[in-house]
Amino acid sequence: MTQKTDSQSLLLALAPGLFVLLWSTGFIGAKLGLPFAEPLTFLLVRFACVIGLLGTLALVLRRPWPHRPMQWFHIAVAGVLLHGGYLSGVFLAIHHGMSAGVVALIVGIQPLLTAFLSASMVGERVSGRQWAGLVLGFGGVTLVVLDKLGFAGLSGAGLAFSTMALVGITLGTLYQKRFCAELDLWSGSVIQFVAAALALLPFALAFETMRVEWSGQFVFALAWLIFVLSLGAISLLHLLIRRGAATRVSALFYLTPPTTALLAFLVFGEKLGLAAVAGMAIAAVGVAIAVRR
Repeated sequence: MTQKTDSQSLLLALAPGLFVLLWSTGFIGAKLGLPFAEPLTFLLVRFACVIGLLGTLALVLRRPWPHRPMQWFHIAVAGVLLHGGYLSGVFLAIHHGMSAGVVALIVGIQPLLTAFLSASMVGERVSGRQWAGLVLGFGGVTLVVLDKLGFAGLSGAGLAFSTMALVGITLGTLYQKRFCAELDLWSGSVIQFVAAALALLPFALAFETMRVEWSGQFVFALAWLIFVLSLGAISLLHLLIRRGAATRVSALFYLTPPTTALLAFLVFGEKLGLAAVAGMAIAAVGVAIAVRR
């Protein structure tokens, strides 16, 4: 019993850092795969694979499913916001020419928006110290993105889709925190991805050709997004939402753009200037202030 408790405590201690690392690779996966499929088509292929894998695991492991219709409804709504709204917004913004860094900066407003809405939606009180940490973290993220990528590719459509991603991830986090306390990570994720796929399918049929070029690069990007993001990072996000306050969880998203910039520097040799390094340090301090109990 003690060994099991120690393992759970270790997982909870490592979950925030592991989540940030895995989540930060999502923009890279999108950038690799989008040349070979339109954004909504890409997401639907990804969702179909995830639904098949998670559905099989949920049945084999005999995971519990919701007993009441309202539970199904709430889980589905959270899935449409978290997966449908957020992911489609990011993919569509990048598809319309927005740089990943600028999209990350706009979505980076999420912790501030979450803190603003958390009192009314989930009854959380945000202290002055947390507000200071959130503002400081956003300043650090801004330094990183401005130094690394600038505002190339800024467009009305890109801004609109980036804002859609921001609203989706913010409302999805708060909605799940309030209404999906009984969500099972396996069966609940199946419901969420099915709901997100059903929400996006009509738009893909109406506005896209639904064609995919099955290159090696696309298959790698798809596999990465399925196993690392949809199975790994999303499961960690569900765990963090369940175990932590919404404001503290959302503050972790400030570390995504700096981590993405660092990964791009290490993997692709992209520019990483002094201002970006300073921004990473400032963002880390801001998150530490915001998430400290």
